[in-house]
Amino acid sequence: MNPHRLARPLLALATLLAISPLPAFAHDPIDGSKPPPQTAGVSIPPGQIGRAVKEIDSLAKEMMERSGVPGLAVVVVQDGKVLALKGYGVRKAGEPATIDADTVFQLASLSKAVGAGVVAHEVGKGLKGTGQAGKGQVKWDTPVRTLLPWFALSDPWVSEHVTLADLYSHRSGLPDHAGDELESIGFDRRQVLERIRLLPLAPFRASYFYTNFGLTAAAEAVATAAGKEWADLSQEVLYKPLGMAATSSRFADFMARPNRAFPHVKTDGGFVSKFQRDPDAQAPAGGVSSSARDMGKWLAFVLGNGTFEGNEIVPAAALLPAMRGETISSPAYAVDARPGTYGYGFGVGVSPAGRVTLDHSGAFILGAATNFVLLPSEKLGIVVLTNAQPTGAPEALAMSFMDIAQFGGLTRDWYAAYQPLIMPMYKPAGALAGKAPPQKPEPAKPLANYTGTYANAYFGDATVAEEAGGLVLIVGPLPRRYTLAHWSGDTFTFRPEGEETFSPGTVSQVKFADGRMTVEIFNDNGLGTFARK
Repeated sequence: MNPHRLARPLLALATLLAISPLPAFAHDPIDGSKPPPQTAGVSIPPGQIGRAVKEIDSLAKEMMERSGVPGLAVVVVQDGKVLALKGYGVRKAGEPATIDADTVFQLASLSKAVGAGVVAHEVGKGLKGTGQAGKGQVKWDTPVRTLLPWFALSDPWVSEHVTLADLYSHRSGLPDHAGDELESIGFDRRQVLERIRLLPLAPFRASYFYTNFGLTAAAEAVATAAGKEWADLSQEVLYKPLGMAATSSRFADFMARPNRAFPHVKTDGGFVSKFQRDPDAQAPAGGVSSSARDMGKWLAFVLGNGTFEGNEIVPAAALLPAMRGETISSPAYAVDARPGTYGYGFGVGVSPAGRVTLDHSGAFILGAATNFVLLPSEKLGIVVLTNAQPTGAPEALAMSFMDIAQFGGLTRDWYAAYQPLIMPMYKPAGALAGKAPPQKPEPAKPLANYTGTYANAYFGDATVAEEAGGLVLIVGPLPRRYTLAHWSGDTFTFRPEGEETFSPGTVSQVKFADGRMTVEIFNDNGLGTFARK
């Protein structure tokens, strides 16, 4: 089990329960004229959306009570106008400072949809004829290598042909959450992107595997073509034009905000603030921080097809591809079920009312959970931000609001519906998790037989050292230090704890044999074996 696989199941929550893909327009007629937009089969009576807005307060309070999350913020926008904007609860459990409309949260994977607007802006330059001609010009179907020559995957042909669109829609063939394990032990963005060439590939453009660093590679290519850092480019072409003054793609900016939400994890005594996730390495995929007020401006921009307050920020023709279903992200699980699809940073589907929907969830196991749902036919959208690890609360709140807006009432208990999908995320990883050590273990060899430096092309060198009569494994640029406990024979274990992205209770085996060391939690893709130097 890859402990970093959080965003993929969260993205699937809404698609599994409510959404399915459908083109916004029928096929173009043979005479070249554009058909009218497809209308929903179920109409929305006048005043019904307004009644849904009035329910936001009670929905937010209910979700906080049921989930226990310390704080959340909500914004609802329709046709460029803010209909609801409010914070609830506290920034940090046990402290009095409250959440308001300007409290800044980490967005986690909502960053993908936000960043798609940055890429679309650069694509739009070419559509306007203002982009750099030739090598540096950006299109969604531009091969990444033409912008980022050093980038490579394990298949040379795929390396030459993989495009920005392929990486933004997770169809490159990279394995699920490729590179996240390198980030967790301290590798920076460039180091991770250089090493993912060692990972095995699934069939190109024929499989969907959610990858933060695949998408980050595409964003890095666009920023390189623009001659800027990604965070600077995002600020220049999107955040500043939209007036998103509290929004940034730099972790340091988030930490410098006096009005910021602290991340929380759940303990037996409730939610507590213990850790802080630094997502700079994958900033385009998970590193944006923003407030509910700023996200309301982003909603207006997306629902306005790239315009904001009458000004075109991004050409609609450049932004639209990001919001179309490009790959199947959740295959149909029954003959009458609708599969989910994914665009370029957006989940794309259809509500039971026959209306196209856009959505995405974001999550940090260290303490953030976010969600947005858009109903483009009504130019209606909601963003929910929370300062706690995933509970299903932001998704349930957003979907409950959309239920009332479309149908006049709830179609189900959304919070209860999400729980079977949320709980597996907290299942401890490792074959020995939850198991008692053997009562009569085989004795280990003298500790000196295990100590030394072990080489690995993907994870880098690791050191096994003797400390206080036991062994410690040291790996990665941070470095991470794991105290090894003897299990039996040449097998040891450790529990990744503290500022990690592993579920509580995770236990990893470390097996020594024939001058090699295999670390279980690093071996999802068969690259977890280290050779002793």
